[in-house]
Amino acid sequence: MEEFNEWISYRRNLINKNLELFLEKKNNHQKMIYDAMNYSVFAGGKRIRPILTLASYEIFDYNINIPMPFACAVEMIHTYSLIHDDLPSMDNDDFRRGKPSCHKKFGEDIAVLAGDALLNKAFEIIFDMNTNPKSNLENIFKAGKFLSFASGSEGMIGGQIVDLHHKKNNLEILKYMHIHKTGALINASCKIGGILGKANNKEFSSLDEFSKNLGLAFQVKDDILDTEGKNEEIGKPTGSDVENKKLTYVSLLGVEKAKKLEKELTEKSISSLDHFGSRGNHLKKLALSLLHRKN
Repeated sequence: MEEFNEWISYRRNLINKNLELFLEKKNNHQKMIYDAMNYSVFAGGKRIRPILTLASYEIFDYNINIPMPFACAVEMIHTYSLIHDDLPSMDNDDFRRGKPSCHKKFGEDIAVLAGDALLNKAFEIIFDMNTNPKSNLENIFKAGKFLSFASGSEGMIGGQIVDLHHKKNNLEILKYMHIHKTGALINASCKIGGILGKANNKEFSSLDEFSKNLGLAFQVKDDILDTEGKNEEIGKPTGSDVENKKLTYVSLLGVEKAKKLEKELTEKSISSLDHFGSRGNHLKKLALSLLHRKN
């Protein structure tokens, strides 16, 4: 476990250093937008999605500088979605990662623009990869297409629409919502690593299956933590799902059945990596660490 903790800590630090380079602060007339972008990105995230991108790529090659721009782009898109998700017109959350939400710190207008700016910056970074003569343009294009799809109306945004406006109280709708809202970006994170690592069809399918089950398990865990977690560990008040009468795995299944489902989904995700042998060990350990997380 110590080796895995060092492995994940090294990659998290490297991602943060690269995010700092990409999100250079500028002292110009729009300084406030750069401040809001940096505030939200560096508010203490676990960097799970970019680490998934790096770990998926590392199954095929160890030069993580190659997928790093995509890893940072994924984190920016994830952060943009959190900024918008917290807005009063969405989930109306005043805290994120133990700090005031972006709109509470900078105002709703700046929060909307900060999210927009992070989304645009993500694709700016990807387009810049095309200027490197050593880049595989076909794979960059393919990975970028997966990322744009995952963050759009058939992915993350589509899931948010269902969360806000679909009132049917059943497991099928809940699963559909989270495959899109939470799962789509987690799925894309792993697919990107596979594409850039030149995975073959069977290898790509294994990563796809792994990340789909992991994305659902991740959301089930979030629902459990909202019921059983501690405010100081989660970084925002617990019980908000119940208070807002939101559709969750806990509200439909109860805590114990939700825990059983999370364990089953995690086991499925791990078993889908058996094809890789020891090369998939870090992804397997990452899935297990998410099963036991407290925030």
